[in-house]
Amino acid sequence: MQPTLTRHRFRAMGTDVELLVEAGGAAAGTLAAAEGEFHRLEALLTRFRPESELSQLNASGSLAAGPDLLRVVELALAARERTGGRFDVRVHDALLAAGYDRSFEVLSPDDESPVEPAAGPQGRIEIADGVISLHGGVRIDLGGIGKGYACERAAEILATAGPCLVNAGGDIATRDGVWTVAVEAPDGPLALELSGSCALATSGRDSRRWRRAGRELHHIIDPATGEPSGSDLLRVTVVARDAVDAEVTAKALFLAGSEAARREADELSIPAVLVTAAGRTITAGGLA
Repeated sequence: MQPTLTRHRFRAMGTDVELLVEAGGAAAGTLAAAEGEFHRLEALLTRFRPESELSQLNASGSLAAGPDLLRVVELALAARERTGGRFDVRVHDALLAAGYDRSFEVLSPDDESPVEPAAGPQGRIEIADGVISLHGGVRIDLGGIGKGYACERAAEILATAGPCLVNAGGDIATRDGVWTVAVEAPDGPLALELSGSCALATSGRDSRRWRRAGRELHHIIDPATGEPSGSDLLRVTVVARDAVDAEVTAKALFLAGSEAARREADELSIPAVLVTAAGRTITAGGLA
Protein backbone atom coordinates (compact mmCIF):
# COMPACT_ATOMS: atom_id res chain seq x y z
CA MET A 1 0.00 0.00 0.00
CA GLN A 2 1.31 3.44 -0.94
CA PRO A 3 2.13 5.53 2.15
CA THR A 4 -0.15 8.50 2.70
CA LEU A 5 0.50 11.58 4.82
CA THR A 6 -1.93 11.81 7.72
CA ARG A 7 -2.27 14.91 9.91
CA HIS A 8 -3.73 15.22 13.37
CA ARG A 9 -4.09 18.43 15.40
CA PHE A 10 -4.93 19.05 19.04
CA ARG A 11 -4.18 21.39 21.93
CA ALA A 12 -1.72 20.51 24.71
CA MET A 13 0.89 22.19 26.90
CA GLY A 14 -0.59 25.60 26.14
CA THR A 15 0.07 25.35 22.40
CA ASP A 16 -1.20 23.89 19.14
CA VAL A 17 0.26 20.47 18.37
CA GLU A 18 0.36 18.88 14.92
CA LEU A 19 1.31 15.28 14.19
CA LEU A 20 2.21 14.12 10.66
CA VAL A 21 2.91 10.52 9.74
CA GLU A 22 3.49 8.72 6.45
CA ALA A 23 1.76 5.42 7.04
CA GLY A 24 0.84 2.64 4.65
CA GLY A 25 -2.26 1.69 6.61
CA ALA A 26 -4.55 3.10 9.25
CA ALA A 27 -2.60 5.41 11.57
CA ALA A 28 -5.48 6.43 13.84
CA GLY A 29 -4.37 4.30 16.78
CA THR A 30 -0.79 5.52 16.66
CA LEU A 31 -1.88 9.15 16.36
CA ALA A 32 -4.19 8.72 19.35
CA ALA A 33 -1.37 7.18 21.37
CA ALA A 34 0.99 10.04 20.50
CA GLU A 35 -1.64 12.60 21.51
CA GLY A 36 -2.25 10.68 24.72
CA GLU A 37 1.45 10.87 25.52
CA PHE A 38 1.36 14.68 25.29
CA HIS A 39 -1.59 14.87 27.67
CA ARG A 40 -0.01 12.37 30.07
CA LEU A 41 3.25 14.30 30.25
CA GLU A 42 1.46 17.64 30.59
CA ALA A 43 -0.40 16.28 33.61
CA LEU A 44 2.96 15.38 35.21
CA LEU A 45 5.15 18.34 34.25
CA THR A 46 2.93 21.43 34.30
CA ARG A 47 3.22 24.03 37.04
CA PHE A 48 -0.36 25.14 36.41
CA ARG A 49 -2.07 22.10 37.97
CA PRO A 50 -1.69 21.66 41.74
CA GLU A 51 -1.99 17.88 41.44
CA SER A 52 0.90 17.50 38.96
CA GLU A 53 4.13 15.84 40.05
CA LEU A 54 6.00 19.05 39.42
CA SER A 55 3.60 21.08 41.58
CA GLN A 56 3.90 18.49 44.36
CA LEU A 57 7.70 18.78 44.16
CA ASN A 58 7.58 22.58 44.23
CA ALA A 59 5.20 22.55 47.18
CA SER A 60 7.03 19.97 49.31
CA GLY A 61 10.62 20.57 48.27
CA SER A 62 11.29 16.85 47.95
CA LEU A 63 9.67 14.05 45.97
CA ALA A 64 10.31 10.42 45.04
CA ALA A 65 9.76 11.23 41.40
CA GLY A 66 8.36 9.11 38.61
CA PRO A 67 10.65 8.28 35.69
CA ASP A 68 9.53 11.14 33.44
CA LEU A 69 9.88 13.97 35.96
CA LEU A 70 13.19 12.49 37.08
CA ARG A 71 14.51 12.34 33.52
CA VAL A 72 13.42 15.87 32.61
CA VAL A 73 15.03 17.32 35.73
CA GLU A 74 18.22 15.37 34.96
CA LEU A 75 18.20 16.82 31.44
CA ALA A 76 17.61 20.30 32.86
CA LEU A 77 20.58 20.04 35.23
CA ALA A 78 22.82 18.85 32.38
CA ALA A 79 21.57 21.73 30.22
CA ARG A 80 22.40 24.30 32.89
CA GLU A 81 25.92 22.92 33.10
CA ARG A 82 26.35 22.82 29.32
CA THR A 83 25.13 26.41 28.79
CA GLY A 84 27.05 27.95 31.65
CA GLY A 85 23.82 28.74 33.50
CA ARG A 86 22.03 30.51 30.65
CA PHE A 87 19.44 27.71 30.65
CA ASP A 88 18.11 27.32 34.18
CA VAL A 89 14.79 25.88 35.32
CA ARG A 90 15.03 27.63 38.71
CA VAL A 91 13.05 30.56 37.30
CA HIS A 92 9.61 29.62 38.65
CA ASP A 93 9.39 32.51 41.09
CA ALA A 94 10.80 35.01 38.58
CA LEU A 95 8.04 34.05 36.13
CA LEU A 96 5.44 34.61 38.84
CA ALA A 97 7.00 37.96 39.75
CA ALA A 98 6.74 39.04 36.11
CA GLY A 99 3.04 38.14 36.05
CA TYR A 100 3.17 34.74 34.35
CA ASP A 101 1.25 33.14 37.20
CA ARG A 102 -1.30 31.13 35.20
CA SER A 103 -1.53 29.35 31.89
CA PHE A 104 -0.87 31.76 29.02
CA GLU A 105 -4.25 30.84 27.54
CA VAL A 106 -6.00 32.62 30.42
CA LEU A 107 -3.35 35.24 31.20
CA SER A 108 -4.63 38.79 30.86
CA PRO A 109 -2.50 40.51 28.18
CA ASP A 110 -2.75 43.95 29.80
CA ASP A 111 -3.48 45.03 33.35
CA GLU A 112 -2.18 47.44 35.95
CA SER A 113 -0.87 44.88 38.42
CA PRO A 114 2.56 45.88 39.70
CA VAL A 115 5.62 43.93 38.62
CA GLU A 116 7.13 42.31 41.68
CA PRO A 117 10.88 42.61 42.26
CA ALA A 118 12.75 39.47 41.25
CA ALA A 119 16.20 38.01 41.69
CA GLY A 120 18.26 35.43 39.89
CA PRO A 121 17.84 31.74 40.81
CA GLN A 122 18.73 30.83 44.37
CA GLY A 123 19.09 27.45 46.04
CA ARG A 124 20.04 24.16 44.46
CA ILE A 125 18.54 20.98 43.03
CA GLU A 126 19.78 17.54 44.03
CA ILE A 127 18.88 14.05 42.80
CA ALA A 128 19.72 10.95 44.82
CA ASP A 129 18.19 7.47 44.66
CA GLY A 130 15.23 8.67 42.60
CA VAL A 131 14.41 11.54 44.98
CA ILE A 132 14.52 15.13 43.73
CA SER A 133 15.26 17.67 46.47
CA LEU A 134 14.93 21.44 46.16
CA HIS A 135 17.02 23.44 48.61
CA GLY A 136 16.95 27.07 49.63
CA GLY A 137 13.30 27.57 48.76
CA VAL A 138 13.89 27.13 45.03
CA ARG A 139 11.00 26.13 42.75
CA ILE A 140 11.32 25.04 39.14
CA ASP A 141 9.53 25.51 35.82
CA LEU A 142 9.82 22.86 33.09
CA GLY A 143 7.70 24.49 30.39
CA GLY A 144 10.14 24.59 27.47
CA ILE A 145 12.24 21.53 28.19
CA GLY A 146 9.11 19.54 29.06
CA LYS A 147 7.62 20.40 25.67
CA GLY A 148 10.77 19.25 23.90
CA TYR A 149 10.73 16.01 25.88
CA ALA A 150 7.09 15.41 24.95
CA CYS A 151 7.90 15.97 21.26
CA GLU A 152 10.57 13.28 21.42
CA ARG A 153 8.34 10.80 23.21
CA ALA A 154 5.48 11.38 20.76
CA ALA A 155 7.85 10.99 17.79
CA GLU A 156 9.03 7.64 19.15
CA ILE A 157 5.44 6.45 19.20
CA LEU A 158 4.58 7.79 15.75
CA ALA A 159 7.71 6.30 14.20
CA THR A 160 6.29 2.82 14.74
CA ALA A 161 3.79 3.64 11.96
CA GLY A 162 6.19 5.37 9.54
CA PRO A 163 8.25 8.52 8.90
CA CYS A 164 6.83 11.29 11.06
CA LEU A 165 7.02 14.86 12.28
CA VAL A 166 5.79 16.29 15.59
CA ASN A 167 5.28 20.05 15.86
CA ALA A 168 4.37 21.53 19.24
CA GLY A 169 4.18 25.29 18.79
CA GLY A 170 7.45 25.40 16.84
CA ASP A 171 9.27 22.65 18.72
CA ILE A 172 9.70 19.97 16.05
CA ALA A 173 10.96 16.39 16.18
CA THR A 174 11.27 14.13 13.14
CA ARG A 175 11.87 10.46 12.51
CA ASP A 176 12.91 9.30 9.05
CA GLY A 177 11.87 10.92 5.78
CA VAL A 178 12.69 14.42 4.54
CA TRP A 179 10.67 17.36 5.85
CA THR A 180 10.76 20.99 4.74
CA VAL A 181 10.03 23.45 7.54
CA ALA A 182 9.39 27.17 7.09
CA VAL A 183 11.11 29.49 9.56
CA GLU A 184 9.59 32.96 9.90
CA ALA A 185 11.91 35.85 9.03
CA PRO A 186 11.33 39.57 8.34
CA ASP A 187 12.02 39.24 4.61
CA GLY A 188 9.88 36.15 4.19
CA PRO A 189 10.05 32.55 5.42
CA LEU A 190 13.25 30.54 5.15
CA ALA A 191 12.95 26.87 4.18
CA LEU A 192 15.00 24.42 6.24
CA GLU A 193 15.20 20.74 5.35
CA LEU A 194 15.12 18.22 8.18
CA SER A 195 15.98 14.61 7.45
CA GLY A 196 16.20 11.44 9.47
CA SER A 197 15.96 11.85 13.22
CA CYS A 198 16.52 15.47 14.20
CA ALA A 199 14.75 18.48 15.67
CA LEU A 200 14.15 22.20 15.45
CA ALA A 201 13.08 24.69 18.10
CA THR A 202 12.38 28.41 18.27
CA SER A 203 12.78 30.58 21.35
CA GLY A 204 11.53 34.14 21.23
CA ARG A 205 9.75 37.00 22.93
CA ASP A 206 7.27 37.81 20.17
CA SER A 207 4.53 35.33 21.08
CA ARG A 208 4.24 34.90 24.87
CA ARG A 209 4.21 38.51 26.01
CA TRP A 210 1.95 40.71 28.11
CA ARG A 211 1.87 44.12 29.79
CA ARG A 212 1.98 44.99 33.46
CA ALA A 213 1.65 48.58 34.67
CA GLY A 214 2.52 49.86 31.21
CA ARG A 215 5.59 47.64 30.81
CA GLU A 216 5.86 44.95 28.14
CA LEU A 217 7.09 41.65 29.56
CA HIS A 218 7.75 38.17 28.18
CA HIS A 219 8.42 34.64 29.39
CA ILE A 220 12.15 34.25 28.69
CA ILE A 221 13.77 34.96 32.03
CA ASP A 222 17.46 35.80 32.20
CA PRO A 223 18.75 33.73 35.14
CA ALA A 224 21.48 36.30 35.74
CA THR A 225 18.92 38.97 36.69
CA GLY A 226 15.61 37.18 37.35
CA GLU A 227 13.99 39.58 34.86
CA PRO A 228 12.60 39.04 31.34
CA SER A 229 15.62 39.10 29.06
CA GLY A 230 16.75 42.36 27.50
CA SER A 231 18.40 40.53 24.59
CA ASP A 232 18.50 42.39 21.26
CA LEU A 233 17.10 39.24 19.64
CA LEU A 234 13.43 38.77 18.86
CA ARG A 235 13.68 35.02 18.32
CA VAL A 236 16.16 32.24 17.62
CA THR A 237 15.60 29.02 15.69
CA VAL A 238 18.09 26.15 15.82
CA VAL A 239 18.41 22.66 14.38
CA ALA A 240 19.72 19.99 16.75
CA ARG A 241 19.85 16.24 17.29
CA ASP A 242 16.67 16.17 19.40
CA ALA A 243 13.94 18.52 20.57
CA VAL A 244 15.29 18.86 24.12
CA ASP A 245 18.69 19.91 22.84
CA ALA A 246 17.08 22.27 20.31
CA GLU A 247 14.92 23.90 22.99
CA VAL A 248 17.86 24.38 25.35
CA THR A 249 20.20 25.70 22.66
CA ALA A 250 17.65 28.13 21.21
CA LYS A 251 17.03 29.68 24.63
CA ALA A 252 20.73 29.86 25.49
CA LEU A 253 21.54 31.60 22.19
CA PHE A 254 18.63 34.01 22.67
CA LEU A 255 19.96 35.04 26.07
CA ALA A 256 23.46 35.50 24.66
CA GLY A 257 22.39 38.30 22.29
CA SER A 258 22.89 38.48 18.55
CA GLU A 259 26.66 38.86 18.22
CA ALA A 260 27.61 36.31 20.87
CA ALA A 261 24.94 33.92 19.57
CA ARG A 262 26.27 34.16 16.01
CA ARG A 263 29.84 33.47 17.15
CA GLU A 264 28.78 30.54 19.32
CA ALA A 265 26.62 28.99 16.61
CA ASP A 266 29.48 29.30 14.10
CA GLU A 267 32.10 27.90 16.48
CA LEU A 268 29.92 24.93 17.49
CA SER A 269 28.39 24.40 14.02
CA ILE A 270 24.86 24.90 15.31
CA PRO A 271 22.53 25.67 12.37
CA ALA A 272 20.70 28.78 13.55
CA VAL A 273 18.46 31.58 12.31
CA LEU A 274 18.68 34.71 14.48
CA VAL A 275 16.11 37.47 14.09
CA THR A 276 16.90 40.74 15.87
CA ALA A 277 14.37 43.13 17.35
CA ALA A 278 15.49 45.62 14.69
CA GLY A 279 14.33 43.25 11.95
CA ARG A 280 17.67 41.84 10.82
CA THR A 281 18.03 38.15 9.95
CA ILE A 282 21.35 36.44 10.71
CA THR A 283 22.09 32.87 9.61
CA ALA A 284 24.86 30.99 11.39
CA GLY A 285 26.32 27.58 12.04
CA GLY A 286 26.63 26.66 8.39
CA LEU A 287 23.32 28.01 7.12
CA ALA A 288 23.63 30.26 4.08
